[in-house]
Amino acid sequence: PAPWASWSAGPWGWPVTDDARERALSFGSQAAAYERGRPSYPPEAIDWLLPAGVRDVLDLGAGTGKLTTRLVERGLNVVAVDPIAEMLEVLRTALPETPALLGTAEHIPLEDSSVDAVLVAQAWHWFDQDRAAAEVARVLRPGGRLGIVWNARDERLGWVREFGRIVGLERDIASATVDLPAPFADVATHRVEWTNYMTPQALIDYVASRSYCITSPTAATRNKSTRLP
Repeated sequence: PAPWASWSAGPWGWPVTDDARERALSFGSQAAAYERGRPSYPPEAIDWLLPAGVRDVLDLGAGTGKLTTRLVERGLNVVAVDPIAEMLEVLRTALPETPALLGTAEHIPLEDSSVDAVLVAQAWHWFDQDRAAAEVARVLRPGGRLGIVWNARDERLGWVREFGRIVGLERDIASATVDLPAPFADVATHRVEWTNYMTPQALIDYVASRSYCITSPTAATRNKSTRLP
């Protein structure tokens, strides 16, 4: 078992540099590994993120649909938006009746005031946060909610911490906070502890789907070598 902590917000933003853009758009080459290796999200976290009476939800930066699936299961009207076609192709295969649109957080392909909630799972740190906040505010209805969620390994346990030393330790989840640009205010944080069971192969896929692994020179060499006759 691999423990994960899931919470509404965290201190995980960084400048949108060329390197960050490359990493943010790198996941397409490992879309299948992402789907196999990345954890879903616990119901308690989703319950807390969604406002009362919610009907229409945007999953922004939806990827392969890890969170989208959980929202569709609740009978919500969900639209998934992501900038990477290969990720959306995996999502469409699993959820053929769910609208899945190419787009970015800075240019959301939805009408004004069209959703009750915008949820962002494992992606807010990739966005230009000022521009994204303005776009999210545009598509939200009055009284709507922006919910941000991350999974993080619980490295208090021995083998998980050793694993973190190999692939990179998680940031400090105990003090996780986020500062959102205007017009968002009254930011609240909620932490959920849960357990995600993984096979050895899923753990390998999890590492293979990390952006720093995908964009490393070693990974590039490996990918080229697999295409040689």
